[in-house]
Amino acid sequence: MVEVRPEEISAILRQELSNFKTSTELEEVGTVLQIGDGIARVYGLNKVRAGELVEFETGVRAVIT
Repeated sequence: MVEVRPEEISAILRQELSNFKTSTELEEVGTVLQIGDGIARVYGLNKVRAGELVEFETGVRAVIT
């Protein structure tokens, strides 16, 4: 049977945790209902406010009015 050494496990855990990234990114996703004349009607962006910049899946950006 293999002998388990706590100091070896601790060293491995420390090494793995040192590479752990603590930053997070928040995304809010909506559904495009209609597009026409340069205007997109989007449902589901409850936290977006006028003047904010949003980015569509295609990379197109728009300002909320």
